[in-house]
Amino acid sequence: MPVIPLSHPATSGRPESVYRLPGFAAFLFARLATVFAMQIQAIVVAWQVYDITRDPMSLAYAGLAQFLPMLLLLAPAGDLIDRYNRKAILSASWALSAICSALLAWLSYSDAHPVGGIYAVLVLFGCARAFMAPSLQSLLPQIVPRERLAQSLATNSMIMKIGTIGGPVAGGALYAFGGPVAYLVCLVCFLGGIVLLRRVQLLHAQQMAQAGAGNKPLGIWQRFNEGIRFIWSHPIVLGAISLDLFAVLLGGVVALLPIYAQDILHVGPTGLGLLRSAMAVGEILTGLYLSTRPFNRRVGRTLFCAIFLFGGANLVFAFSTAFWLSFVALVVAGAGDMVNVYVRGALVQYSTPDYLRGRVNAVNMLFISSSNELGEFRAGSTAAAFGAVPAAAMGACFTLLIAGGMMWRVKELRNVDRFEDAAHAR
Repeated sequence: MPVIPLSHPATSGRPESVYRLPGFAAFLFARLATVFAMQIQAIVVAWQVYDITRDPMSLAYAGLAQFLPMLLLLAPAGDLIDRYNRKAILSASWALSAICSALLAWLSYSDAHPVGGIYAVLVLFGCARAFMAPSLQSLLPQIVPRERLAQSLATNSMIMKIGTIGGPVAGGALYAFGGPVAYLVCLVCFLGGIVLLRRVQLLHAQQMAQAGAGNKPLGIWQRFNEGIRFIWSHPIVLGAISLDLFAVLLGGVVALLPIYAQDILHVGPTGLGLLRSAMAVGEILTGLYLSTRPFNRRVGRTLFCAIFLFGGANLVFAFSTAFWLSFVALVVAGAGDMVNVYVRGALVQYSTPDYLRGRVNAVNMLFISSSNELGEFRAGSTAAAFGAVPAAAMGACFTLLIAGGMMWRVKELRNVDRFEDAAHAR
């Protein structure tokens, strides 16, 4: 693909809309199509598995099936993304995801309660996701000017939440026509993302990582350790991704939504889709604001406030027995999560040199996946032991405690003022 030169003629007046940046719109629509597919697939798999087993642990195993391959493939994913074409790797991961959707459609069509088969496909899907997320995160800084990166991150996150809102609602509605129909829609969306990705133009050429030094090629773990050392030596980056890990790992309630929908709120699969979309409503409204009015002052303290908001809203959801209150609580939690995503994403991207982005974003993805998929295992296993309401309430309380402790201990993150300051902090 052609790479547009970095230098541009000086312009006057208001800056150009981020949507008109070369390649950015195609990138957004490609991501939107694939996020839509992933959300539909997640809601249908969760409902299908729980409907077959009626066992909260089955939801835990579904999260674990996706997390373990991502953990095992973390090092090769980050290394390959820094050494080879990121667009090609991303296309391959979406192609594998399309194959997974086709397999799920076939299993669902067989109508033989194939829980074991579903877990096997989720393992394969976890392999695809190991390369998908760090490729996406590493590719975006090549598409937009550095001075527009924070605004582009907010716009990207906000647009993606359209898929997070529409996907679960569509998944709940499509399930009425049968699992195969829903999974075939996912297949089409993944293929559409591949087609759109071919239209993405790059503003910055990729800075390839060195495979070795002199006549002694470095091993994959040695190269990957370079990214780990970078994170470890930057307390702001380490603190930001650790805070997100523990907040969502301990306080996330997404895995419990099928239980709340069926056994507590009694709203069925359509209500489950609405609950799954509720956080995205708060995220997209907040993202829309941030995409037009991005902030760049007192970002560290704002990050901690967002985590406190997230934990408090999840605590309200834990004890709610009214659908409207549960929905509102999840909307507020989504607003806090979007601010967290905006600040954390900008801090990581501003701090990381391009030749390290794949490896750093792979570690970042591990933290995110741990908080999501492993968080689903935590929530499901805790619900199996103590019940859904105690599991949600304990998780929210732990989130608030962790955020308070890290705010007191990690002063570098608490005191960071501007995003640019993170690049120079050690």
